[in-house]
Amino acid sequence: MSKSMSKLAIALVLLLGCSGIFQARGEAPYTEGSVYSIALIKTKPGMTDEYLKGLAANGKAVIAEEKAEGIILSYKVLLGDSANPQDFNLMILVEFKNMASFDGLREKQDAIDRMLLGADADKKNLQIMVDRTQIREIFGNKLMREITLK
Repeated sequence: MSKSMSKLAIALVLLLGCSGIFQARGEAPYTEGSVYSIALIKTKPGMTDEYLKGLAANGKAVIAEEKAEGIILSYKVLLGDSANPQDFNLMILVEFKNMASFDGLREKQDAIDRMLLGADADKKNLQIMVDRTQIREIFGNKLMREITLK
């Protein structure tokens, strides 16, 4: 193969390779939707009802206020069986309008906590979290965006 032919072959490979990269980009095959914060939780044996009672007693009012103030759109608690000992049995999904909803989120949530729990909200929240460690384990947290296929 001559030098000019090998240069042409290299140029073609580069051109075809680059065009594949550019073709891979472009309009996404989906539209972006809400963002979900998802907690994957495993309750200790026999403690699921106790954990859920605690969520209802301590978290339901906070979630309702966050929803009323437009901080969140919705929430869901999904309960199921663990597939194995290394699996979770609860998912808590909190729906936010978009990623921008997370800007200043802590300050907004702290204000709601103070409103509902009083001046010592930090202390009460800490105790709630310590108590929960006795009956559940957090397997992980995920942040995922809902999409709608085009």
